[in-house]
Formats: sequence, C-alpha cells, structure tokens
Amino acid sequence: MNYRNDIRNVAIIAHVDHGKTTLVDELLKQSDTLDAHTQLQERAMDSNALEKERGITILAKNTAVDYKGIRVNIMDTPGHADFGGEVERIMKMVDGVVLVVDAYEGTMPQTRFVLKKALEQHITPIVVVNKIDKPSARPEFVVDEVLELFIELGADDDQLDFPVIYASALNGTSSLSDDPADQEPTMAPIFDTIVEKIPAPVDNSDEPLQFQVSLLDYNDYVGRIGIGRVFRGTIKVGDQVALLKLDGSVKKFRVTKLFGFFGLKRLEIDEAKAGDLIAVSGMEDIFVGETVTPVDHQDALPILHIDEPTLQMTFLVNNSPFAGREGKYVTARKIEERLMAELQTDVSLRVEPTNSPDAWTVSGRGELHLSILIENMRREGYELQVSRPEVIEKEIDGVKCEPFERVQIDTPEEYMGSVIESLSLRKGEMQDMIHTGNGQIRLTFLTPARGLIGYSTEFLSMTRGYGIMNHTFDQYLPMLPGQIGGRHQGALVSIDTGKATTYSIMSIEERGTVFVEPGTEVYEGMIIGENSRDNDLTVNITKAKQMTNVRSATKDQTSVIKKPKQLTLEESLEFLNDDEYCEVTPESIRLRKQILNKNAREKASKKKK
Repeated sequence: MNYRNDIRNVAIIAHVDHGKTTLVDELLKQSDTLDAHTQLQERAMDSNALEKERGITILAKNTAVDYKGIRVNIMDTPGHADFGGEVERIMKMVDGVVLVVDAYEGTMPQTRFVLKKALEQHITPIVVVNKIDKPSARPEFVVDEVLELFIELGADDDQLDFPVIYASALNGTSSLSDDPADQEPTMAPIFDTIVEKIPAPVDNSDEPLQFQVSLLDYNDYVGRIGIGRVFRGTIKVGDQVALLKLDGSVKKFRVTKLFGFFGLKRLEIDEAKAGDLIAVSGMEDIFVGETVTPVDHQDALPILHIDEPTLQMTFLVNNSPFAGREGKYVTARKIEERLMAELQTDVSLRVEPTNSPDAWTVSGRGELHLSILIENMRREGYELQVSRPEVIEKEIDGVKCEPFERVQIDTPEEYMGSVIESLSLRKGEMQDMIHTGNGQIRLTFLTPARGLIGYSTEFLSMTRGYGIMNHTFDQYLPMLPGQIGGRHQGALVSIDTGKATTYSIMSIEERGTVFVEPGTEVYEGMIIGENSRDNDLTVNITKAKQMTNVRSATKDQTSVIKKPKQLTLEESLEFLNDDEYCEVTPESIRLRKQILNKNAREKASKKKK
C-alpha cells in the first residue's frame, strides 16, 4: 500500500481554555509558513468577533503549515461542550490528534468528551501538557490522570503508548522533559512527534473519487462551500461529479473552484488528491456527511453521526410595547430567514415551526450554543423574544428519559458544603471527590440537565467567584419526578409605562435587587428587578416625587441609590421563569412577563391552579 509521506492530518483537541488556539499560533509562527513581515494577532485562528471577545473557539477551523518539506494540516477545534458537534465531524478528517491538557487542571469533562470521540475512531493520540511554566503545574500527576482516562475510555494498546511533550504555548517553548528548566524556545519536539507518530494518509489517488463534507462555510461570491477530506481518488476544477445526498438522491454538478489551506489563507488550487483537506464550491445545497463521487462510480461513505440537541427554546417575534423601536429586522419573515441561514452552517441546530406563525422552536446542544446564536442575531440588527430554555425529553424503550450531565467543580474547601448541598437539591449525585492541593477540592456529579439551567449564577455567588464549573452531556436516563431547579426569588414587575425615577427606585430597593437605572423607559409587565421573597411583586417605578410648595430645611437630602444589577444575555436567560420572556434588541436586553397586564396574569394563574 502506498502512503503520502508529504502530508499529516491532525486535529488539536482539549478542554476549553487549555491553550489549543494559542498552541496553533505558535506552530504557525515557528513553521516555514508565514512570511517574515506577517504579524500574527493573538489567537489568530479565532476570527469571529464573539470568539475574540469571549476567548473561546466556537467554530472549527483548519490551517496548514510546512515543516521540513511535510505539509501538516491542523484542525483547531472548539473546547466547549456546546460546540462538540464540530469535534465529532473533524475526527473523520484526520489521522491523529494532539490532546492539549493544562499542567495544573489536568483532565476535565470536555477532555473526556473529545478524547472519547477520537478513540472511537481509532485515531493515534499525542499528549501535550501545556502551561508547564505555571508555578502550580503538576505534570507527573496530570500525565497519570490522562493515562487513567485513556484506560477508562477503552483505548487500545497502541493508543495507550502515547508520546508526551511538555510545553508552554504562550512562551513558545517545549521539551520532552517535565522539568520547566529544560524548556527550549522551539516547537520542534511537537512537530517531530507529529511527523514520526501520526500515520501518513493512504495514497489511492488512482482509484475513483470519494470526498466527504465535514464542515460547511458560506461565501457571498461562490455560495455554499463544503470543507472535507479526499478519501480516495483525485478531484479537479471543471470535473462533472455526483453528490450523493443523505436522503439517497443524487445531484450532478460541476466543480467551479477548489481551495487548499496554507497558513491563515485559503488558496485556489487546480486539483487535490487522496489525503488532502480541501474546500469545494459549485454545489448550492450540499450538506454535512454527503459524499462527492464520479458520476459513473457512485460509492457513498458512511454517514457522519451527529449528537442530537439536548436543550430547546422558543424564539418569537417581539410583541412588547417597545417592539420595532431599536431593531432593523423585526418581522417573522426576516427572523425565519435568519434562522434558516444558520442551519446552512450549524449542523447541531434544529429549527421547527410551532402552531403560531410568529414563533419557532430552536434546539441546540446547550445554553451557550443558543445564547451565541441570539447574541449574533442581536448584533446583526434583529429584534426578537425568547422563552426560558428547557431540556428535550425522550422516550427510550417506553420509559420517559431526560438528559443528564457530568459536572466537574473546582472550588476552595470552605465552599464545598454549600456546593454539595445546592447540587443535591437539584438532584445531583456526587460521584467523586479529590483534594487537588492548595486548599482546593474537585467534585464530580451526575446531574439532570434541567437542574443546571440557571445554576451558574448561583454557583458563582456561592463560591465568591473562586469556583470553576464545567459540565458536558453524559447520557439520557429515566426522568426524575418533581420540580428541579428554577428561580427561588420572585420578580419585581412594573405596573405602569413611563420612565423609572430615582424617587421610586429608592423605595423599591428595600424589596429586592433593581435591574434598571433612573431614566430607563419601562412598560407595564416589564421585570425591573428581583424580589427578595419568592413571590412576584407589582411595583410603580415611574412615580415621581410630589412637588409641593411647602419646604422644611431638613426635608430635601441628596438621594443615593445603589448601582443597578446589569444582567448579561446568559444571566437574563438563566433568570427566566416559565411565564416570562427575554426581549432582545440591538440596544437592550429586557425581561418581561408573557402576560403584561396584572389582572390578566392573576386570572391566568388562578385558572392553572
């Protein structure tokens, strides 16, 4: 069998924030790829505005570098569980993975998730222990932990014999020794290990073509672009080929353009052979998992499996009293077009119509997945309302089941009791507890996903911001009875429409936490704060001070009010109850009751009882 020894295809996988994208930056800098005058931004692969802002990778991206005459194709993958759909598909495109693990934090829930996907595909792993320069680094312990995880996930003998490189991606240093003093200012140990250990692709370029799409992109000039790997044969610009659709139908099209990857650029190429990672344009309705073959030799590759969504929300046209004031796109048609456009590139998303023409059920892999879609729409000028996130239940063998998540928490020991108690109330079951040193403790729970909706804000305040929580989907299990999670406090709801006044806010502050500042426009039914008790309280926040002509020397003191609590989009979604909506516009995020009028709300709640 012939091999293409001039190519290596590798994915970089890790838990969120363990340094994948920074490592790719260093590999780019230290290879023979970039021109001498090219200035590389920090985390150059994270090109999307939200990725730069949040410091996370949302979309999988590919680049290629040259090292000693060998083209190394590198896929940078998301580390967050909500974008795991990207990771699964990339595993089909590569022959090896570089697993990046933090030298202090060790293996985390997402490390388990991404590694499990790689081992299932029998891919060759390399382990990079990153951030070795941290004073708190404990490389020996972390490597043992990684080995335990490999064994637990059923790695075969070859996979268990993984090479380990110790590095500091931020400083651009690496070495085969776990002593930070032995670090050398080069990434050569990583490159050399990739070239030596990761198998070269099989060269069967003379056989009939097989190209499978793993990722989608869209470009206004050439339309939809399918990114994937040539598994067999050769593809050229101008070729007449067949697209084997997921539903079994076949479409013929002509390849208009082919792109290869080099550095941070996409370059037009004339042909690609077996083992190459390329982008193909010319087919408008291509979808992930479909195969491109010659017209006279239609042989489809196995369909890519994509994990199903576990969380859903209702997206609605904004019908609040302030509707249409701040948004550019406000109609049902525009919102639906935008959601359908998102389906073109996001395979883990589902959009389904509801009984109302103004509402859609949108399902995704988690709160972050959906909140990033909402944030992107808001920045593009869309105005909409969304409901509280809820988990997707399934019936398995006649039993009603719900998604459970594996939760890993790192917290100072003094907050351990509060954390265990709060997760027990949310039906979490503790599975492990480890003292990690320095007064820190690591707890592992199996918790129903609905118990985690709205939990992160409570967790952060409980641990005074020192706790770190990570969770990832584990499995569907029989549904637990009773109400889990939800907000303990009621809402402060405006009874009138107008502008919030300092005078009113001063008296309302005694009742709870206020979300709006003086001068903010409010409407009847809008939530302006959180009640300190568990019931909703209707308040008049627009009431002004009576201007009488009677004055006493001591009466008019300076009014001092607390700074209002400004909720982010994620916090607003977590705050919601079943009878509330979050109104999202390019300029504002407001919370409101679904039924705005107080009397109508009371009637509806009596009917429910």
